[in-house]
Amino acid sequence: MTYTLLKTLSTAAVATVLSTVSVFAGPLEDRIAAGEPIRIGFSNIPIWGFPDEDGNAKGFVNEIALGILAEMGHTEVETTVTEWGGLIPGLKANRYDMITGGLYILNSRCQNIAFSEPIGSMGDAFLVPAGNPKNINNYQDVLSNDGSILILYSGANTVEASRKEGLSDAQMMQVPGPTETLAAMNAGRADAAALTYFEALYLAEQSEGKFEVTDPSALPEWTKNWVGIGFRDEDAEFMAKFNAALAGYVGSDEMLNAVAEYGYTSSHLPGDKSAEWVCGNR
Repeated sequence: MTYTLLKTLSTAAVATVLSTVSVFAGPLEDRIAAGEPIRIGFSNIPIWGFPDEDGNAKGFVNEIALGILAEMGHTEVETTVTEWGGLIPGLKANRYDMITGGLYILNSRCQNIAFSEPIGSMGDAFLVPAGNPKNINNYQDVLSNDGSILILYSGANTVEASRKEGLSDAQMMQVPGPTETLAAMNAGRADAAALTYFEALYLAEQSEGKFEVTDPSALPEWTKNWVGIGFRDEDAEFMAKFNAALAGYVGSDEMLNAVAEYGYTSSHLPGDKSAEWVCGNR
């Protein structure tokens, strides 16, 4: 998967090719009983969730979600790519039955949707110009550098984190996704970008040495997050079955082999934290 593909692939076109959805479909259990496919929504985010050249759902979160569904006997799946900020609204509007692509379980999100048990634990990092000329390694470094601008995905956990750390809206540039992030960094319109470590590493590798990744441990410990699959509250019955299958799949050799190509290793397993705990503490 190259950045060229990520840059040129239109999410609108992919959504049109991959699926046509109805906002009037019933709860997920009813759809399955009627023989309809399970609809998955995700955003075009490197490593986490993206469509390949043939439009298939790739990325480690999609691989895990599809693996769990296969364990449950569900292989009829319909996927749609949308902008990051449209994932939760689309799920609530019943355009999708599940949303993947790397959603951190956050208290603010738990007020709007339900989350599966965690499938991984990850940290964030900053993408900065090579050599890190302004020595920006965390949010406080942005605050202390007058006029510095930090790029964030609209609706991402880093927006909340930035505000919690004291950044003003004037210091934050919110963009739809990775393509716009790299474009803004290349144009010198921002001094750093706050991303998941996986994304920052991927974009740095694509920049041919122009950018580098800061040490994730430089960010506050409370910014470490857990990843889940999003569901509507009314699909609690299906989610309970999903969680039962998840318990036996996450951490298995089968799962780790499926996600190895994306850099997910046993060090990224979620540990003993439950979705309930994460909702209350993140």
